[in-house]
Amino acid sequence: MEDKNRNIAFEYGSPEFYKSLKELTRQIHMVAEGDYSQESVQLGELSDAFNEMVYKLKEKETKLKEELSDARNHAEVTEGYNELLVKLLSRKNEWLLVVDMGSREIIYCNKKDKKGAVDESYCKMCKNRLSFQSELLKWDEKEQYKVWETEDDKGNTYYRITSFLIEWRERNAGVHIVVDITDEKRMTSSLTSKAYHDAGTGIKNRLFFEEYMEMILRDKQKATLCYLDLDGLKYVNDKFGHLEGDIYIQYFVELIRGSFRSGDTFARIGGDEFCIVLTGAIKELIERKMEELLHEFQTGEFREYRCSFSYGVVEITGNEDEASLKELLHEADEIMYECKKRNKEKYPELIRG
Repeated sequence: MEDKNRNIAFEYGSPEFYKSLKELTRQIHMVAEGDYSQESVQLGELSDAFNEMVYKLKEKETKLKEELSDARNHAEVTEGYNELLVKLLSRKNEWLLVVDMGSREIIYCNKKDKKGAVDESYCKMCKNRLSFQSELLKWDEKEQYKVWETEDDKGNTYYRITSFLIEWRERNAGVHIVVDITDEKRMTSSLTSKAYHDAGTGIKNRLFFEEYMEMILRDKQKATLCYLDLDGLKYVNDKFGHLEGDIYIQYFVELIRGSFRSGDTFARIGGDEFCIVLTGAIKELIERKMEELLHEFQTGEFREYRCSFSYGVVEITGNEDEASLKELLHEADEIMYECKKRNKEKYPELIRG
């Protein structure tokens, strides 16, 4: 059954009509002030339109309140995150630089205290990194997130930078966390150096030799490989002790190392086994060189025993289809063995078996 109030019809200009219209006007003012509890029931379709308008306004207000609440929560979370980030970095050596993505100006630096003063030692360092700072200011926000490394102009100090976008105090900003990784770089370099060097002699080790030869063969480069075996190391160790054996090895290493270029690869691949790798197919030249060095080593006055080494030289032309390091070493070892037989005839007490 229809609501009787919705069917009341007032004659235009009648006292009842003006009374209802006056009441509707009052309700409209109440709605304008934010009171959405108003409802009209006496003016038919006009009341229906009014009530629909009030309902939609109330619905929109509710939605706006929810959005405002979400925005405030987001702002609180963001601000809390920013404060946490600042606190975490305030006691460390890292730099936290915030750049306004619109003006490209640094709007925050964690090296400033609450009064805005800046630690002069850090400022001085920053002034020496003007080119470094320019990279931060130019950072493209389209990247969203980036981890990169750079160094100062002199190459003495290295930095790792983590860059990302963030809302910083209601501003679109790029945050750059800058870490001095100089010690880390030096440590890595030191570890790499240790990984590729023989601890006893300081020359390259087998790992380096194998990786280097892999590159030579893969790229089909021309090279010359000389395989050396230090004669009589076991004899020296047994008769004079391992300390003397170490001296014997070092004497041999210094002779060979001092006779070639620093760019040539000289590696210890075993206890008494060594290899030299030289660029270019120069087998005959190296054979003559090794013959001279062997004579010098054997005839020189050294301790209480004879010194000797055996060698075998092979050439890598770069045209080998299926050459492998194992095959090259086997070929050089066979040539070296012929040299060892000749040395054994001269010094049977030094070379046994």
